[in-house]
Amino acid sequence: MSMITATAWVPRGHAAAYPTKYVFDEDEYARISKLAKLELDDAKEDLEDARQQLSKTNLTASGEAANGGATKDESDEDEAKSEQGAEDDDDDLKEYDMEHYDDEPEAPTGEDDDEEGEAHNSIFGNIKSLAYYKDQNEDPYIKLPEDGDVSDEEEREELQVLPSDNMVLAARIEDDVAHLEVYVYEDGADNLYVHHDVMLPAVPLCVEWLGIKPNNNSEQGNFAAVGTMDPDIELWDLDIVDCMYPSAILGLNSHPDMPADLSATKKKKKKSKKANDAYHVDSVLSLAANRQHRHLLASASADKTTKLWDLNTCTAAHSYSHHTDKVCALSWHPTQSSVLLSGSYDRTIVAADMRAPDTTVPRWGVESDVEQIRWDPHNDNTFYVSTENGMLHCFDARQLPSSPEKSKATWRLQAHEKSLSTFSINPAVPGFIATGSTDRTVKLWNIAEGTGPSMVVSRDLGVGKVFSANFAPDDAVAFRLAVAGSKGAVQVWDTSTNKAVREAFATRVRMPEGDVQERLVRIESDDEIEEEEAEAEENGGEGGWESMEED
Repeated sequence: MSMITATAWVPRGHAAAYPTKYVFDEDEYARISKLAKLELDDAKEDLEDARQQLSKTNLTASGEAANGGATKDESDEDEAKSEQGAEDDDDDLKEYDMEHYDDEPEAPTGEDDDEEGEAHNSIFGNIKSLAYYKDQNEDPYIKLPEDGDVSDEEEREELQVLPSDNMVLAARIEDDVAHLEVYVYEDGADNLYVHHDVMLPAVPLCVEWLGIKPNNNSEQGNFAAVGTMDPDIELWDLDIVDCMYPSAILGLNSHPDMPADLSATKKKKKKSKKANDAYHVDSVLSLAANRQHRHLLASASADKTTKLWDLNTCTAAHSYSHHTDKVCALSWHPTQSSVLLSGSYDRTIVAADMRAPDTTVPRWGVESDVEQIRWDPHNDNTFYVSTENGMLHCFDARQLPSSPEKSKATWRLQAHEKSLSTFSINPAVPGFIATGSTDRTVKLWNIAEGTGPSMVVSRDLGVGKVFSANFAPDDAVAFRLAVAGSKGAVQVWDTSTNKAVREAFATRVRMPEGDVQERLVRIESDDEIEEEEAEAEENGGEGGWESMEED
C-alpha cells in the first residue's frame, strides 16, 4: 500500500542552492541521546502498562473460572498442568536469560557517571564505543580513490537546487512506513524527482512550509511542519539531507533544548488525554503558517482544540476551544493577519480574532462534515468551504447568521458525488478554483462574478482518490497544480496548457497562444515501471521499448 495524504509547495528562492549533508558530531550525539532516552522511557511505560493490564485480565479470568463451579480436584489438576508447562517453557528460554531482559545495564564509572550513564542506557548508548575519525584520510581502513574530490563535486551538483526550481513536499505512507518526500520540480525541463526524504514517526496527515528557523528569532529558513496521528508537530530542516531527527518538536515530547518544564513533566502527563493549553493530546489534522507574522503557526487537532504556536520559543502561545468536535481545517485571512478561519466535524466554521480568545466568535454552519476551508486571496470578504458530501460553499464573511443552522451561502455547488477532500484557489487568477475528490477526479472551475461557478474541465489524473490538490504559489508557475492521492503518485499539471482553460481565462491573464500540447509531469510508481517493463518484454525487447516511447 502506498498513498500520499498531503502536499505543499515551497516558493522559489527559499531553498538552499546546495543543501548540506547531515553531520553527526558530539553535540548532535548528545541531542539524539536525550531524544532516544525520552522514547525509551515511553516504551518502558507502555510495557509496564501492558503487564499490569495482562495481570488484571488474568485475575479476572481466574475469578470467573472460580465462580463457574470448578471442583477442587479440577483446579489442582489445571494448576499442576500450568506449572509443568511453565517449567518446560523455562527450560526452553533459559539459554536466553529472559529473567534479566529488562535489567538496566550498569552505568560506567568515572567523573561523568550521571551523564555517561544516561547516554549508555539509551538505544544509541553504544555509539561512542565505535571508532571514528574527524578526517576520513586518517582512517587506515578507508581507501578513497584519487578522484574523490571529483565524486564529491558530482554529488554536490546532484543536490543543487536552482533559483528557478520549486520544491514540492509530499507526506507519504507506504507499507506502514511513513516519510516526508521532498521533490524538486524543474518547470523548464518538465522534470520532477525526489531530492531527499525523512522518516516520520506516524501516519502523516498534513504538511505546511515554514520560512523561518525555529528557536532563532525569526531568521529566514526552509522548514516543513508535519502533523501526524501522534499529537506532536515535527519541524524538519529541508536544507539538510539524511537528517535523523527533526530540528524541533511542538508538543509534549518537546525538543530537549526547549524549556525544561515541558520535558520534565513529560512522564507525569504522558497518559493524560484531557485537552489542555500547552500541547495537543490527539492527532494533528491541519496546519496553517501565518505569512505576515512568520513566527506564528496554527494547528488543529482531533482533541477539539486549535493552538497558536510561537516558533521563536516553540511553545503554545494560546489554545482555543471554539468547536465541539475534531477541528480539521484552518486558513489565515489574507490581509487581516490575526483572523483565523477554522472548520470542524461539528459542521461549523468559525472566524476568530486570535488576539481576543475570550470574545464571542461568528459561526457558520454546513450540512455535512467540513473537509477544507480557504479564504479567497482576491476578495477579503469571501471564503469557501468543502464538505464530505461533495458540496462547495461560498460565504460572505460580512453576512453573520443568527445561528449556524440559519447560515446562507452566497452560492452552493454540488461539485462532486463523493467527498470533496481538497480544493485550491489560484493565487494569480481571480475566480479560478481546482477541486479534488475521492471520486478520483480533479475539476477546474470558473467563478464568474454575478453568474456563479461553471465547470471548465474534469480529469482523472491517475493518482487514485484525490487527497491533495494545490496551485503553485509563484506567479511564474501559478497555473501548475500539484495533485496526489491514494496511489502514492504526485502529478504536476500545467493547467494553462489545457485548451478549455485558455479559453475560459483568456480575458483575465495572458495565456499561451496557438496549439499547445498539454503538460503533465509525474514520477512513475514502482508498480507502473514493472508493468511497463513486463509489457516491453512481451512486445519483444527493443521494439517494445520503442512502443512505450511512442505512447
